[in-house]
Amino acid sequence: MLERKVAPSLMSQEFRHIVRIAGRDLDGTKKLIPAIAEIKGVGGSYANAMVSVLKLDTRARLGQLSDKQLQQVEVALKDPSSLNLPAWLLNRRKDVDSGSNIHRIGSDLDFMIKNDLDREKNVLSWRGVRHSLGLKVRGQRTRTTGRKGRTVGVKKSSLQAAQAAKTAAEKSEKK
Repeated sequence: MLERKVAPSLMSQEFRHIVRIAGRDLDGTKKLIPAIAEIKGVGGSYANAMVSVLKLDTRARLGQLSDKQLQQVEVALKDPSSLNLPAWLLNRRKDVDSGSNIHRIGSDLDFMIKNDLDREKNVLSWRGVRHSLGLKVRGQRTRTTGRKGRTVGVKKSSLQAAQAAKTAAEKSEKK
């Protein structure tokens, strides 16, 4: 595995190699935006907007942040409405249940996606039926791709005839 080289000056101050944010252990040697973007539900754009609103140094490493700054990041991830970010940055706009714009991360995001799929299946919408059958949902072609371990290809008619003759011979031997 590749070792990440960190400047010795980073090690002199109080530096954390592993930082726990939103229930996830993050690499403290990474820069702030890519490190925060490793959290499920937080992308690069959202992390960049959050860091700029919090007025944190984007060039700093995650392990260099103070406890107060880490607490600010944690609060911002839990309550993104306090940041006054534009709605198009959030991952659940016009939520089905509440009708408001919210942002989910981690296991909450997984739970919401599972609930959405279950609702689609119960309503018997086209997407729900495709999900329940394990087929492509978004209009992709299915003639040659997405077979997921099913038998691929077509048997030749000569092979089919030989197989039929073999099974007929086995049946006659059993009698």
